[in-house]
Amino acid sequence: MGDKKRNCEKGIDLLTKSGKTILEKRSLFYKTEPLDYTDQDWFINCAVKIKTVLEPFELLDKIQSIEKSAGRKSCGIRFGPRILDLDIIFFDNIKVNSSRLVIPHPKMHKRRFVLKPFCDIEPLLVHPVLKKDMEFLLKKVDENKQKVYQV
Repeated sequence: MGDKKRNCEKGIDLLTKSGKTILEKRSLFYKTEPLDYTDQDWFINCAVKIKTVLEPFELLDKIQSIEKSAGRKSCGIRFGPRILDLDIIFFDNIKVNSSRLVIPHPKMHKRRFVLKPFCDIEPLLVHPVLKKDMEFLLKKVDENKQKVYQV
């Protein structure tokens, strides 16, 4: 919602402003078709690679705090419109499976809006569970059902 690209940029800035996280790489920005709940405007997505001293749950707390400070509120619709949505896709080769956090992100391999920007950064990174690289996973997702355009 709002100035989508600027919201993403602000989220990245706030993440790195803490001094506990360093931005190593950022993908291009992409306009992406919504999935699951499709009766809404398209999204703007990008991916970042960071280095952090935070542990996974500390990072989750930090990104949830950033989302809240950006004005994110629950609209009552799962996968519905939101000002900012930050997700942890991978965290080194760590695997987490809790009610609050699952790493690697459980749906990332089915989502072009994640895979396309991820491939800008680390196309040959191997998924620690699926044992396939990001380029391979991207090619397996139907581009006609999940449209992604560079902004």
